[in-house]
Amino acid sequence: MFWSAYLNGGQGPTKSVFIGGGGELATAREVLKHSSVERVVMVDIDGAVVEASKKYLPEWGGEAVLNNDKMEYIIGDVHEYLRKTKEQFDVIIIDVSDPIEAGPAITLYTQEFYMLVQTVLKKHGVFVTQAGSADFVPHPHSSLTADQGDETTCFSPIRNTLASVFDHAIPYSCPVASFGEDWGFVLAFNGDKDNARMLVDLPNDIVDRLVDEGIEAVPGVPDHKQRSVGVKRVLPGSKGSNALKHYDGVVHRRMFSLSKPLREMMKMDARVMTIDNPIYMY
Repeated sequence: MFWSAYLNGGQGPTKSVFIGGGGELATAREVLKHSSVERVVMVDIDGAVVEASKKYLPEWGGEAVLNNDKMEYIIGDVHEYLRKTKEQFDVIIIDVSDPIEAGPAITLYTQEFYMLVQTVLKKHGVFVTQAGSADFVPHPHSSLTADQGDETTCFSPIRNTLASVFDHAIPYSCPVASFGEDWGFVLAFNGDKDNARMLVDLPNDIVDRLVDEGIEAVPGVPDHKQRSVGVKRVLPGSKGSNALKHYDGVVHRRMFSLSKPLREMMKMDARVMTIDNPIYMY
């Protein structure tokens, strides 16, 4: 879900993608399903996670993703890589751990980092990040600040922070069964507001056509042995909707339809995340 909201309905074919984090390799797997993509650079700070994923989670991508001709994998620091690179990307995806005080990723959710991201994106580039819990009915601690409690959620602050840097910061969500709740993401880019509205309102049939024209399973990735009722298998050589288990035109519209309680909570939260004033989930 990180990629589909833009890669299937943006300003033209997406050719270059940067992934920050993503050590389990599933994000890269989904990006590589897009026939227009020519280059994927993935930087993850923890090589042990990638090695464990290769060994125990081949269905998530494994060797088939790492050995793909379009893929470049680097063990390193995301912030440092983007600060030093001379390359620009069509899409930048941040798939790292939550902004927790004891974690390594807090700077990747700050205003300063998002300003750096702008310099590494192409003119019509798009940035996407995971943004924590976005449940239908927000948790009681969702809008707490540091002096009011020990926990908070960061969906609103991440959206607000991106909106302080980009012309558009669009929150969306999808259910994650293993988390037992909806999870939030934010998509950010510059440009005309009509393009932002177009992205959210893409008709079902257009999304489905784009999927059928531009999606193909990554060769060599096995399907999951266990799956929930109604979830189809992705077989080798699958194309179009047969290469996706969850995303289609109906799901696209649902992702941007946040619940009323969640939207009301977000209206009340004006916090912005900076290096000097970080916001931790816990």
